[in-house]
Amino acid sequence: MKRIVTRLCMALVLGGFLLSCTDDFTELNTDPKNFTVDAVTAAEYPLFVKRALYTPNFMPFNRARGPFQLFHSLFSDVYANYFATTAPNFDSDQFVLVGGWLNGAYRYFYTRAAPNIKAAEDIAAEQGFDLENAMMKVWRVYAYHRITDYWGPIPYSNFGNFENEVAYDSQQDIYNDFFTSLAEALTVLQANAGGTSFLGGNDVVFSGDVDKWIKFANTLRLRLAMRVKYVDPALSQSNAEAAIAGGVMTSNDDNALIQTDLNFTNSYTTITQWGEFRMSGDMESVLKGYQDPRVATYYAPAATPDATDDPAGVDFPYEGMRNGQTAESKATTPFNDLASNMAGPYTLGGDPGPAWIVMAASEAYFLRAEAALEGWAAGGSAEDLYNQGITQSHLQHGYDGTNLSGDDYVTSTLTPAAIDGSNPAVSTVPVAYNAAGSAEEQLEQIITQKWIALWPDSEEAYAERRRTGYPILYDRLNTLNPNIAVDELPRRMTYVATEIADNTAEVNAAIDNLLGGPDLGTTKLWWDAKN
Repeated sequence: MKRIVTRLCMALVLGGFLLSCTDDFTELNTDPKNFTVDAVTAAEYPLFVKRALYTPNFMPFNRARGPFQLFHSLFSDVYANYFATTAPNFDSDQFVLVGGWLNGAYRYFYTRAAPNIKAAEDIAAEQGFDLENAMMKVWRVYAYHRITDYWGPIPYSNFGNFENEVAYDSQQDIYNDFFTSLAEALTVLQANAGGTSFLGGNDVVFSGDVDKWIKFANTLRLRLAMRVKYVDPALSQSNAEAAIAGGVMTSNDDNALIQTDLNFTNSYTTITQWGEFRMSGDMESVLKGYQDPRVATYYAPAATPDATDDPAGVDFPYEGMRNGQTAESKATTPFNDLASNMAGPYTLGGDPGPAWIVMAASEAYFLRAEAALEGWAAGGSAEDLYNQGITQSHLQHGYDGTNLSGDDYVTSTLTPAAIDGSNPAVSTVPVAYNAAGSAEEQLEQIITQKWIALWPDSEEAYAERRRTGYPILYDRLNTLNPNIAVDELPRRMTYVATEIADNTAEVNAAIDNLLGGPDLGTTKLWWDAKN
């Protein structure tokens, strides 16, 4: 930990726009000539922001493909059940929380993303860039909520303290600070409504558009408010209603996207070249059953499709595979041919690839639908907001709201389908809103459609599976983790080797006093309180 969290590395080479970290942070940490916050000018500052916006999403100059795989592809992608692993020697699909992989993911965040965000936020505060400081507060919350939702207690308020040991914060305290930070940031953003930041194009999300930052901040606040619904309903309701009243995303013009280019590519365009994963059977069951046109945006036709289980009158060459295949099965079965790869734009090596979706308007509608289901002030009925969420997702990907048979999607009574003669449908939940159903049945519909719309944001989909229990998906075929059965999910990631070696006392204190259980994948996070 001494070499990761406590040695906040901020050496900036402006000409090459490279915020870098060395193996030994001591010299950088103690030599004030390397970096001082008050030395940064308004001309230089936007480069810090640009770096801070790219790094949490694994987009820095083609050098974060490994960490992207370690954090995103090998864990949340397969725990959200968007994909299944085809590589015989990859065991995370069978619930093995591979320590070396998690260590790489953790190190990347605390040596790349976190220092960049802290630099951008602190410089703005020092230089009196109040608007930009508010933007970076929002971005800090966005980046850290993905980390705490993996591990639980993490270094947060003490990050960058330049001490040899860094204390952890409980997840409850972290979330409370999230809400405080977002409220503070929104006060500043709203005071500048209608304006534009001097960041310009270095704000790679919104090009300095303050009104879009306001909607993003409120939608993020709404996301986190619903996350804590089962553990603190009052906190959840107050923040959800405040976020909705403040103005959340309502159309795809509001979407938070990071556009790609040859320097900042979508990491999937690299890792798809490795041929280590394919479409999940869950996605096949749901998208095929619903005759969902978005399948063509998400996945490519399989090299050897099976037409025998296609819907009547519909050509559906998209094939999935069950999660949790044994190493022997993966070694002897040509899953890379039998199951679908990602859609073409995600598989063009050397190409920038699709824009990275940070957050979209469809999610805001599904969050509001869930809030309305609770009887909270959500600006509409649960049914109407649910339907609008589906519509916005279809529009986002260029579809007109009809299914593959040409029928209206949102009023369809179609349900998930069997993927073959041996694997029945994952569930019986229909598309058309069940107004006469129970609140729990309606929640299942909301989260199922939200799961489809979130793709490929598997960190969020995985968190929602843990929080709500939905969507109902296939059990694993096999598990290699004696603590996690095939019908369960890892509830968190375990702490990593470099932390245990370098920050031993504080890791142990977090486990003993903050985690609420042993350092295992079965220990639930603070907000994971539904059942």
